[in-house]
Order: sequence, then structure tokens, then C-alpha cells
Amino acid sequence: MSNDKKFIQAITARDENFAQWYTDVVKEAKLCDYTSVKGCLIYEPNGYAIWENIQNNLDKRFKATGVQNVYLPLLIPESLLQKEADHIEGFAPEVAWVTRGGLERLEEKLCIRPTSEVLFCDHWAKTVKSYRDLPKIYNQWNSVLRWEKTTRPFLRSREFLWQEGHTIHATAEEAKERTLMMLEVYRDFVVSDLAIPLICGRKTDSEKFAGAKETYTIEAMMHDGKALQSGTSHFFGNGFADAFDIKYLNKNNELSSVHETSWGLSTRIIGALIMVHGDDSGLVLPPRIAPTQVRVIPIAQHKEGVIEKAQEIVNTLLQANIRVDMDTSDKTPGWKFSEQEMLGIPARIEIGPKDIENNTVVIVRRDTREKITVAIDAIQTELPKIFEEIQANMYNKAEKFLNEHIDSATTLEEMITKFTNKRGFIKAMWCGSEKCEDEIKYETGGAGSRCIPFEEEHLSDTCIYCGKPAKHMVIWGKSY
Repeated sequence: MSNDKKFIQAITARDENFAQWYTDVVKEAKLCDYTSVKGCLIYEPNGYAIWENIQNNLDKRFKATGVQNVYLPLLIPESLLQKEADHIEGFAPEVAWVTRGGLERLEEKLCIRPTSEVLFCDHWAKTVKSYRDLPKIYNQWNSVLRWEKTTRPFLRSREFLWQEGHTIHATAEEAKERTLMMLEVYRDFVVSDLAIPLICGRKTDSEKFAGAKETYTIEAMMHDGKALQSGTSHFFGNGFADAFDIKYLNKNNELSSVHETSWGLSTRIIGALIMVHGDDSGLVLPPRIAPTQVRVIPIAQHKEGVIEKAQEIVNTLLQANIRVDMDTSDKTPGWKFSEQEMLGIPARIEIGPKDIENNTVVIVRRDTREKITVAIDAIQTELPKIFEEIQANMYNKAEKFLNEHIDSATTLEEMITKFTNKRGFIKAMWCGSEKCEDEIKYETGGAGSRCIPFEEEHLSDTCIYCGKPAKHMVIWGKSY
């Protein structure tokens, strides 16, 4: 029986050491593995399957808004990257360079893309001529490389997978509309499919994307109270367009600049799934995103007819488009249960000789471990209902945690005390000064501005740091 508990014993308790718990879950659930290049990961089948479902679900949402997928090169000439000064300055510390091709030194260094704005702009400068060519609503699914000093699986790696959307429009109004539209696509996806509650808003100027006029964000709270920036959407205006001379003839036959947006969500969202929903037994995956929604586990499978009946159930569920697998290994039932829980599979079906005799199975929910007896003939209709209950329960539990860990403060001393004594976010007023923003982060031991929420509250008339008239209410918190 002790072997059955190996999975649980291999995981450090969340509240004992959250960082080690996270690493243990990533390892034991076989989500990814390290390589000989620091910060570059192998996405194992369990981890990559989650990303595939994220990609499939999100891509459908993109295309419903008119997005077209494209693919641009991995390498960017240095001269091209230098065209937008703010952009290159923001990414310079993270850029990796290719200086040789085979045995020869290159005439011009090539950057391995940290992001692809300049590639899209270079393409559009050559191809967009008239208002009839607009808008361009493009997205690509790809990897990027950023030479991070400190790395952690999914949360911050040097090479990571993501999607990066890039669009250009005839007017600023159209571009701003697209910027907020894509933020809403992210919000709806993360809330609906990943069961993660969010705070949405605009980044302060010091936190916005390099080269952007406005950056909007969806922020999630992890179990340790830290924020994870889970997706961003940027309004660039015509800064990039002017740098790359992207002009078009408008309806009055006059040359005009285009207005640009960019938006992205990466594999760090898998880190959010782990840290928002996971428990001391491992992953807990929402049914809408789980690669396997239910695992069938035969009990006393050596007895006549058990595996055959279990296979019938699997076939029935497959026909109902339910993602199902079956564990017929020679491991003990206790081991199989622990493994199913570690992998975060939303439910398991237990079926043995007595169940067959009674024409029933036992469905065990991963989120609550509730056992539900269901007639075999009713499994394919009852299981989707159970999935929806799991999905809703996971969101409600996470939302309750988020709400319980958001506080407010009207003085710096109160803010410092609350951050010291309680994990989470704090709402406080701010004058708009970057200096005050930096000082608040310093005084609180690293709690920076997460966003200016779309729905601001009026907590006081003055900035929490300097006492001058406040301009905005900001959500403050420590982050990954």
C-alpha cells in the first residue's frame, strides 16, 4: 500500500513550500523536462497535449473575429530591429544573436526573434498600398527566444511557445477596438475554458510593452497570492508604422499611416493552470481543457468480463466525443487512482465485478473526490453534466480565493502591513508618477502595479505614497 502513496509523497505540500510544490507537480505529472541548454524545455506529451487544447480552443475564437494565421521567419536582421528605438531598447537585454553561418562570419548579425513586430512591419511596408488592402488581421503560432537570467518551467523560460497576433488598420479607432476585442477573447477563454478568474485593465506607462502606446492585461492570482500576467493586448498607434514607412492611399487619394496592434498569450498560462487549481495530490485540470477528461479503471481486471465491459464503456464515450482512456496496467488500483489524480484527469470511472452485476459504475470527481453511482446506460449523458459541474466548481472556488485575497489601503503604512501579513493584491490610489510607483514597489518589498482596472473605485482623493491628488486606483501585487 505504501507504493500506492508514492505520488503524493513525492509532492511537497503547497503551503509548506509552494515553489517546491510547483516543481514537484511539473516533474511528477511529466509536463516538461529540462535540457542541456538552461531555460529551454522539452514539452513532454502530458504538457504539450494541454498546450494543443489551448491552441485549438483559442484559435477557433481568433478565427471567429476574422483572424488569419501566417508564419514569419525565425531570424531578424539587426538593421531591421534597430528601426523602432523604444522596441529594441526594451528587448536588448534579452536578445540572442546569430553571428556565424556555417564557418563564415555573417556580414550582419541576425537576432533570434524575441517577438515579431518588426518582421510584420517590414512585410506590410512592401505589400500595403491602398485602403483596400486594410485591415490586416494576422496571427502566428510559434516559439520565441528571450535570454532570461532566471528561468522556471512554463513561467519564465528562454524559449517558449505562444501566439502573437499583429494587425494594422486605417484608423486609430479601429485599432483600439481590435486591441480591446482581443483582450476580451483572452478573458473569455481563460474564464470559460481554464476556469481562472481574472482582473482586467490597463498597464501603467512604466509597465507597458516596449513601443506600445497602451498595453492591456489579464491578471490571475496564484495560490501563493502572486500575480501572473496571463495575456496582453497592445495598441501601438502609428509608431511602428512611421518607423517602417507603412503608408497607404486613403479614399481621398492621400497618403496616410496605418495604426497597429499586437497581442499574445503563451505557455506560461499552463503555469497558471497548475498554480490556481492544483492541490497536494497534483494537477487539477478543467474538463474543457483536459487532454483526457475521464480515465476508466477496471477493478479486479483479472476476472472474466471486467476489461471487456470497461472497453465497451470506453468505446461508448469515444462515440460521444468524450476524451477518455483506460488503465489496464498491472499496477494496484490505489496506484492507478493516485496517478489519475496526479495527472489532473477530471474524473475516473471505477468498474468491477459487483458494478457489472448491478449495471452501474462509480464516477469519482477529481475536484471534490465525490463518488457518484451511475447506471452504465446513463454514463454518456451523465458524464457531460458532471464535467460542467466540475468546471463551474473549479471557477467558483478560484474566484472565492481571489476575492478573499484582494484588500485595499489608503496609507502606505497600512499597505505595507497588509502585504506583510497577508498574501494577495491590494487596491490603492496613485497619482500617476513613475517615481511613486517605483517607491511603492520598493517599500512593499516588490509589490508592483499590476494594472489600472477597467472598473476603478474611489478609495481616497490622494496618492498612497506622495499625498498628491490621485489619478487612478491601481491593483498592486507581487508577481511571477
